[in-house]
Amino acid sequence: MQNPPTPTGSSNLAPHAQLSDYYKDESEHRAFLQRIFDETAPDYERIERVLAFGSGRWYRRKALERAGLTAGMQVLDVGIGTGMVAAEALAIIGPTGKLVGVDPSPGMMGEVHLPGVELVQGMAQALPRPDASCDFLSMGYALRHIDDVTASFAEFHRVLRPGGRLVILEITRPRTSLGMSALKLYMRSVVPWVARLAGQKKDSAELWRYYWDTIEACIAPEAVMQALRNAGFRDVRQHLELGIFSEYTASKAP
Repeated sequence: MQNPPTPTGSSNLAPHAQLSDYYKDESEHRAFLQRIFDETAPDYERIERVLAFGSGRWYRRKALERAGLTAGMQVLDVGIGTGMVAAEALAIIGPTGKLVGVDPSPGMMGEVHLPGVELVQGMAQALPRPDASCDFLSMGYALRHIDDVTASFAEFHRVLRPGGRLVILEITRPRTSLGMSALKLYMRSVVPWVARLAGQKKDSAELWRYYWDTIEACIAPEAVMQALRNAGFRDVRQHLELGIFSEYTASKAP
């Protein structure tokens, strides 16, 4: 496995180095992601609930509240997946709010069963939404699966209204060698085993192995925050829970 990429003078910033165990170039990368997420979508929430010991919903709700999500907001959830972040956002914004979910995977969006949510197929780096069309943008654990961090963050800035807020939830490599070893053992051994037992799709174990490899190879939090600043965001911060759960928050100038 290669070391994580670091920011350079180029405007393009990949979220992680190429993972040659899964694909050989960018076209294969997109095809791999489309296949793996479409095929494993029916298993995704079941496996996540087992791995998070039932705490996932509580944590997502608290993270959204910490980021400033309140009742009545217009929300864009990028990488909505099966709707786990969106479900908690809906509970916060209430009947006066609105939520639009964007995802490249029809399979994942086919598992979203949330009343009133508008689903749109699309990519983070080319959001099919108008300028200044939302008050709040969320992205839950999808940063590692986008093509270009720079282009995506520019799109996030474009679709937010002045004064709008953003939160990106992500899993970050532990800073200590002991923590890194423990998480790697869990993600590379325990998680695929659980996925095989709890899942019904043969590719679910592969997805969760890939999940760890992207965590290990992902750009550092400092690079994520600098990319947000470069995109025009202000008040860029990282809140870290349990040493691995990062909440990147930022706002667009009023």
